[in-house]
Amino acid sequence: MLRPTGWWLAREPVDLRCGVDRLWRLTQASLGRDPVDGGAYIYRNRAGTRIKVLCVDAHGVWLAVRRLHDGRFHWPRDGDAVWSLDATQFEWLMRGIDWQRMSRTKTLAGTM
Repeated sequence: MLRPTGWWLAREPVDLRCGVDRLWRLTQASLGRDPVDGGAYIYRNRAGTRIKVLCVDAHGVWLAVRRLHDGRFHWPRDGDAVWSLDATQFEWLMRGIDWQRMSRTKTLAGTM
């Protein structure tokens, strides 16, 4: 079973026709991360309707593709080149839910 140590979003869109090798190089060059560290690296297309997730474990490389039939994936607009997500935020992202808004609500509710 795949169990990444963390999830990182690449803020800039990429051409999703690329495969494992190119995403591996992008993870190293653009994000400054080593794909072998156990993390999952998430890239999106320009339209925001498709994503690819790159993850390396002890047995090989995982490359998963997800496409929304309706709507777009919610992505950060400003800030760092890479964003870190927790497991719950990743689940919201995969479902097409605005994980930033849900996280803010969860944080605000937890402080009251």
